[in-house]
Amino acid sequence: MSTMVFVNYPVKDVQASTVFYEKLGFKKNEDFSNERSSSMVWDDTFWIMLLEYDFYNLFLKNKKIADTKSQSGTLTAFSVESADAVRKIAEAAKANGGDYFSVDMGIPEDQMFSLEVTDLDGNQFEPVWMPVS
Repeated sequence: MSTMVFVNYPVKDVQASTVFYEKLGFKKNEDFSNERSSSMVWDDTFWIMLLEYDFYNLFLKNKKIADTKSQSGTLTAFSVESADAVRKIAEAAKANGGDYFSVDMGIPEDQMFSLEVTDLDGNQFEPVWMPVS
């Protein structure tokens, strides 16, 4: 059995965030979505769960939700099929209210390419391409 990864992001507006992620290429899974959350599927093994703040808080016990506009809560990287796919996701994010930036790690693009993408709430993720042999 393959391991599946479900990343949970707190969001202020589930509907707006759902539209944002759909424009990046994610598909909404209606079976695991409701008015408080959207289950956004990238592929069979990677999903992002968009949880409205009150719902997200149920899982935190005595912790506070990070202000991801000014603090990092997590940095989730996931693989995509090409450097162009990385660019396409980043550009779609920027065109729909998010943003992206590049980190110069001194690695040639033909060995690895990634961009740091932020969503409407400042949650950050990293589409990355690298040839795997």
